Amino acid sequence: MELNEITYTDAVPFDSYGPGFFRVAGHVIEGPALVTLTSARSWGGFEDLAALEALAGEVDVIFLGMGPEIAHAPAALRTRIETLGIGLEVMASPAACRTYNVLASEGRRIAAAVMPV
Repeated sequence: MELNEITYTDAVPFDSYGPGFFRVAGHVIEGPALVTLTSARSWGGFEDLAALEALAGEVDVIFLGMGPEIAHAPAALRTRIETLGIGLEVMASPAACRTYNVLASEGRRIAAAVMPV
């Protein structure tokens, strides 16, 4: 098996996560986080649709991390994001972080909106 190290030329990667926080590109974000290829910031959670709506035209898919376990996305959030033409992939936050990192290394137009574990 061949192993290849992932490199991030311009992307902002998840470095790690833990109880209540995410470390992104060397900076700690307490609580929910919204990460794109160019920025990482605190996010207001599922009710903060404005932050996700602002990604229209910038991203094709948002990975929605629901916390330690997978759960259904709130219906209003799913409907609004899909209405904007953005794909929504719902998964546990650890899986969202890993998936984001792999696709970010490829330069894909993605974002991750994640709840802490």
